[in-house]
Parts: sequence; structure tokens; C-alpha cells
Amino acid sequence: MVNALHWAIVIIICFTSLLSVYFSFQSRRTSDNRRRGILGARMNMSMGVMLIFIALFMMLAYTGSTVKVIIGALIIVIGLFNLFAGLRNHSIYRSMRG
Repeated sequence: MVNALHWAIVIIICFTSLLSVYFSFQSRRTSDNRRRGILGARMNMSMGVMLIFIALFMMLAYTGSTVKVIIGALIIVIGLFNLFAGLRNHSIYRSMRG
């Protein structure tokens, strides 16, 4: 069961990593500022989810020490910040008229 959970987390990390790269390339290639903002926000959201799952994998896969727990908690906080900043920016750019 734990092995399946680890594989699921790894798959989610890979998928969100690919989404981050895709949205990054798309946002750099577009000339429309509104579209660029939306794609940048989606990139932030996918990076936030990726960071959260990287920290979860790190905390679950290896035996916990105080240093690993602190580093994992910091990565989760950074991931949550990216996720919420992306959600906020996405709603702002969606409400703009294009």
C-alpha cells in the first residue's frame, strides 16, 4: 500500500512538473498580456502542487529526522504560497477584459 502511495505521488510530481514547463513555455510565447498572466498563474499553481507533493514524498519515503521535517515543512509553505498566489493571479487575470 505504501509503495503504491509513493508511486502515485511520483506520478503526480512528474505530471505537475510537465504542466509547469508547458505553461512556462506557453506564457513566454504569447504576446497578449492577459493570456500571459493566466498562463503564468497556472504555472504557479502547478509548481505549488508539485512542491507540496515533493515535500510529502520526502516526509513519507524516508525516516523522519528533525532536519527533514523542518525542510519538508518549509517546502510545503513555499508550495502553498505558490498555489495561493497562482489562484489569486488567475482570478485577477480572468476578471480582466481582453
